[in-house]
Amino acid sequence: MKLHHELTRESERPLVLAIGFFDGLHRGHMEIVRATRRLRRPGWRCGVLTFANHPASFLRPGQEPPMLCTQAERVDMFARAGFEECFFVPFDQALAQMSPQAFLDALIGLGVHGVCVGTTFRFGHKRAGDVTMMREYLEARGVACVGVPNVADEGERISSTRIRGLVAAGKMDLADHLLGRSYELRGVVELGAGRGHDLGFPTANVRVPEKLLPPDGVYSAVARYDGRDYAALVSIGTNPQFAGERRTVEAWLRDFHETIYGRELALRDLRFVREQRVFDGVDALIAQMQLDLAAVAYPAFG
Repeated sequence: MKLHHELTRESERPLVLAIGFFDGLHRGHMEIVRATRRLRRPGWRCGVLTFANHPASFLRPGQEPPMLCTQAERVDMFARAGFEECFFVPFDQALAQMSPQAFLDALIGLGVHGVCVGTTFRFGHKRAGDVTMMREYLEARGVACVGVPNVADEGERISSTRIRGLVAAGKMDLADHLLGRSYELRGVVELGAGRGHDLGFPTANVRVPEKLLPPDGVYSAVARYDGRDYAALVSIGTNPQFAGERRTVEAWLRDFHETIYGRELALRDLRFVREQRVFDGVDALIAQMQLDLAAVAYPAFG
C-alpha cells in the first residue's frame, strides 16, 4: 500500500477514496470500505484518506478520546482491507482552516473519481460541509459521491465511541462483536521485575501500547507469537500485591517456555476472570493463580 503524508499524489490513475478517521475499522466502517470497492473500475485505484492524529487532539488538546488502534495498527488494517493508497495526513492548522470547497478541490486534484463517507460526515472549517454539499459539489464535476448509512446493532449505532465504552467497561465480548474481530493488544516484550518466575508463573511483560486498555484485572486470552497461538492469562494493572505504581500488561502462556525479550507478542480474545486485589501473603496469591488456570485449562474429554 502506497502511503502519502500530504494531500498530493503523483499517479494519474483514477482513484476512489474512502474518507474518515476509522478508529478500530469496525463493522460500520467496513460498509464504507465495501461501498468504496464497488465504485472502483478496472484500472482505478482504491484508497483511504484519514488523519494521523485525532482531530480533537488539535481542536481540543487533552480532550481527545483514547484510541482503539495505534497509528501502525490502523495503517495495517487499511492495507488488509484492500486499500492500495493511504493518505495518512496530520490534522493541523492548515487542514482545520480549509474551507469545504477547498477540501473538495484538493480531492479532485488527487484524481478522485469517487468518494465514500458515512452519512454523518462533516468537513471543512468549523465542520461547515456535510454530505449533501459534498455530493452536489462533486457530482457537478463528474465525481461520484456515496453516503453510507450508519450500521446498527441491537437498535444502536455501531461507533468507535460506543466500542471505547465497552472496552473501558471490560465488556470485551460485545466490543469484539461490534468490531467484527477481537480487540487486540500488541507490544514488545520487555524486562520486568521477575516476580512471575519466582512465583512459578513466568510472565511476558508487554510494553503497554498507546491505546485504550480494558479495566485492571486478570483475563483469559489467546496469545500469538511467531505464528502460533497459545492459551494465556493476562494481568492488567499496577500489581497491587507488590505496591506497584506503573500500569503493566503481563501475560502467562500455557505450554510456553521460550525467552522472548525484544520480540512482539499479540493478545486477543480477552475475557474478564477476576479483579486485581491484595492477598493475605504470597501463598494466598499463588493459590488464587492456580485457580485462575481453570480459565485456560484443557477441555475435558469423556
